[in-house]
Amino acid sequence: LPHNKNKKSYITAGRKNMYATNNCHKILIADDDAEIREILSILLKGEGYQVVTASDGDAVVALADEMFSLIILDVNMPKQSGFFACSEIRKKTMVPILFLTARTQESDKAMGFSAGGDDYLSKPFSNAEFLMRVKALIRRYSQYGSRLSQKSGPILYVSNMVINTDEKSVSVDGVHIYLTSTEYDILELLARNRKKVFSMENIYNSIWKDSYLGTSDNAIMVHIKNLRKKLEKNTKEPRYIKTAWGKGYYID
Repeated sequence: LPHNKNKKSYITAGRKNMYATNNCHKILIADDDAEIREILSILLKGEGYQVVTASDGDAVVALADEMFSLIILDVNMPKQSGFFACSEIRKKTMVPILFLTARTQESDKAMGFSAGGDDYLSKPFSNAEFLMRVKALIRRYSQYGSRLSQKSGPILYVSNMVINTDEKSVSVDGVHIYLTSTEYDILELLARNRKKVFSMENIYNSIWKDSYLGTSDNAIMVHIKNLRKKLEKNTKEPRYIKTAWGKGYYID
C-alpha cells in the first residue's frame, strides 16, 4: 500500500478528476421554494456540477437550451406548471427532464411523461437517490447526444425506419424523428432484439437499471404511446412497435 500521504493525494486527485468531468455538465433547477433550490444546488455543486436556478415556469422555459445536460422541474410553480413548462421546453430541446414533486398519483406521473419528462422522483426523497437519478439521466443523455466522428456506423433498419446507433438518431421515410433519450433507449432495445417480446419488467430493468415496481408499468406505457405518436402514421395499427397482449412489446 502507498504511504498514507500519497494515498490521500491519490484520492484527492481522483475526486478532482471526477469533479472536472462533472463540471462539464450544467444543470437547470426550477422550483418556487428557495430553500429547495438551495439544497439541490449544494448537493449538485458538491458533485462538481454547474447549477443555474429558476423560480417559476416562465423563467425555466426562457433559460432552457442545449447548453444544459439536465433540467429538474417542480410541478407546482407560478406562471406555468412544471407539466406545461416541460411541453414548452420540448419544443426547444431534448435535454432530459427530471420531475421532483409531492404529487404521487399515477395520473400525475402519466402527465409528466406525456409532457416529455424522462424520470419522476417523489418528495420526500433521499439525497443518495436524487444524485443517483441525476447521474443516470446525464450518463444516458451523454451517450444519446454524442456524435462520433465516423461518417457511418451500425445501422438498424425496420421497414422505412432507420436507426443510427452511433449517432443515436432515428428517421422514418427520410424524416428525422426527435426522441427523448428514454424513448430512444426503448426503441433501440426493441430494434436490436427483433421478434423478442419484452415484458414491462424487462424494459424497466433494461432502461432504468432500477428495481421494478408494479407502478412502473404506467411510465413504460406512456413512453410507448409517445413513441408511436412520433413514429406511426396510424397509432391504432402500429407498424413498428407491436403489442403482445398480456406479455409486452416487440418489433417484428
